[in-house]
Amino acid sequence: MRSRGLNASVLRLAAAQALAGANSTVVYATGAIIGHTLAPRPELATLPISVFVTGMALATLPVGATARRYGRPTAFLVGNACGVFTGLLAALAIVIGSFALFCLAMLFGGAYAAVVLSFRFAAAECVTPELRSKALSTVLAGGVAAGVFGPQLATATMTLWAPHTYAATYLAAAVAAALSAIVLRGVRFEHAIAEAATGGRPLRIILRQSPLFIAVLCGVVSYMMMNFVMTSAPLAMDICGIPREAANLGIEWHVIAMYAPSFFTGRLIARFGTSRIILTGLALLCLAALTGMSGLTINHFWLSLVLLGIGWNFGFLGASALVLTCHSAAERTRVQSLNDFVIFAAMVVGSFTSGSLVTTRSWATVCLYVLPPVVVAAIAVVLLHARREQQVIEG
Repeated sequence: MRSRGLNASVLRLAAAQALAGANSTVVYATGAIIGHTLAPRPELATLPISVFVTGMALATLPVGATARRYGRPTAFLVGNACGVFTGLLAALAIVIGSFALFCLAMLFGGAYAAVVLSFRFAAAECVTPELRSKALSTVLAGGVAAGVFGPQLATATMTLWAPHTYAATYLAAAVAAALSAIVLRGVRFEHAIAEAATGGRPLRIILRQSPLFIAVLCGVVSYMMMNFVMTSAPLAMDICGIPREAANLGIEWHVIAMYAPSFFTGRLIARFGTSRIILTGLALLCLAALTGMSGLTINHFWLSLVLLGIGWNFGFLGASALVLTCHSAAERTRVQSLNDFVIFAAMVVGSFTSGSLVTTRSWATVCLYVLPPVVVAAIAVVLLHARREQQVIEG
């Protein structure tokens, strides 16, 4: 009975990931386009998505503190409330044509996304240690449904409330956030309760671990570069004259590619180790950038976005699994929230710059900027792997 209950908790988290992930997908599919319509200047088109990422960064540490003091269910409830508020406020902003109000809505949307991303670590508290990688990847696999649901939601509802394009989309996103809250009510964290009584090291000691530093670095590069490209992709396609329905479909395939590998990424990590999986992800990010630089057709955009999604999955999930090896049960919320804070803070920089690059320079320039940080992260992983191999030989 206990195993069945834990499995049910992981499945609930995966279902909630699907519903909640649709909100983020809607933002990425429509945020830059709506921004381009409402913004006073073209270079501010991606500012709403930048504010969305800023909300993620600002909310990460408070989310961790809330989970630590009041429990993860309370943090989840606050997140879902932010999700509902985001949809309602964004719809109002579109109706009255307020760029500032739309950006404010995106701030709350980012806070919701920060809570949703904690689902992957929460899943690890629902199972025994040997099943944590599998639970983590199972929850992220719920994003496959979000990848289909979000863009299709945008396509199906964007003209329902004419002439306020996408207003109905954000009202539907608010409903999805409310449904996610209902699904999360049955999640139980039995293993977290059993382990939380043990002590933890001071944060300054934890941060001295080189594997943790490299895990955070790879998480930053994987997520920042993915967000950097995805933020500007819909706008770039719009500038190139590609229909919005096709742009939405490209984002749909991208998000599916982000989460579909999660069905087996956990097993790949267990078999080949985190270093090899992270390196594979970084290589795919490079390939995505090169593909984007090679042409401006629909197929070029779509293939680049698919490779970008798979690369993110391997790089980010591998980095997340590496983080789990760097802390004890009592240290988990501090280390995990700090890890996510650093990642999202770095993403803010990428989001702010990608919009101006694609409007003032080119899509190829955006893709070119992906390569240097990915190479740096890859070198760090290779050095870590070589060091561990040497320790095994000497030990």
